[in-house]
Amino acid sequence: MIEVTVLARNDEALDICSLELAAVDGAPLPAFSAGAHIDVHLPGGLVRQYSLCNHPGERHRYLIGVLKDPASRGGSHAVHQQLQAGARLTISAPRNLFPLAENAQRSLLFAGGIGITPILCMAEHLARSGAQFELHYCARSAERAAFVERLQASPFADRVTLHFDEQPATALNAAQVLAGPHAQRHLYVCGPGGFMQHILDSARAQGWAEEQLHREYFAAAPTDTANDGSFKVKVASTGQVFDVAADRSVAQVLESHGVEIQLSCEQGICGTCLTRVLEGVPEHRDMYMTPAEQALNDQFTPCCSRSKTPLLVLDI
Repeated sequence: MIEVTVLARNDEALDICSLELAAVDGAPLPAFSAGAHIDVHLPGGLVRQYSLCNHPGERHRYLIGVLKDPASRGGSHAVHQQLQAGARLTISAPRNLFPLAENAQRSLLFAGGIGITPILCMAEHLARSGAQFELHYCARSAERAAFVERLQASPFADRVTLHFDEQPATALNAAQVLAGPHAQRHLYVCGPGGFMQHILDSARAQGWAEEQLHREYFAAAPTDTANDGSFKVKVASTGQVFDVAADRSVAQVLESHGVEIQLSCEQGICGTCLTRVLEGVPEHRDMYMTPAEQALNDQFTPCCSRSKTPLLVLDI
């Protein structure tokens, strides 16, 4: 864990602010790669994940952008209402679950709303490394688009296209942009779930292979839990068997019996708690694994996923 100070807080767009963080002791922060995020421990005991949006070469600071979400579970409200310059926070070292492909001949970057944060970092890295890429940034309106001035002043401004709902002439034609897939081209998308699904479905319709599609979700889609039932989980290393009631997650049950599972987002979007399944068939509710990975049924996310069979045997 790293103790940091909020050096500055700035309003980047309507309901979006940025926080510039630096180590309390002035030491260089851990290195990170484009697409990485950190866990931020917020007032009230909340832990939330935020993408780093400054250039990966910077070690003197981290920059994050935070949307004030009306459907917030408390994290974004804590940032917007309680954090100002001078505040102290605890953060984790960076982790990257959304890395750039090393062999990409060309990268297509798509950001929707606050999804610009990891995409911006990717663009900075690709530009400095001389790689070929283009960035499409979609937002409801210009006033809700963060970091636009930074994009327009960047050396790669000619590779950025802005798309605003309030300006129909700027509408993104995803099918046209994604036409002509190539094995060495990779797509990266981050933003609201509906936006991401549109981009990914458009790419698939144009013939893009799954291994060329990369995504990062900020929040899980609502899940209908009305028909959830109970099942059992078995800890393979000890033989212990626990009941998982309809209103509890596997992770909660394991934790209540002293079996530690590393957790982070608790929504099935970060992959931190990914656990190997030895027997049984999971009911996947995560947004981290690809459909092909889920179909193997050899791992699942105990923070949110459940079981289609009466028993799951876990490799823990």
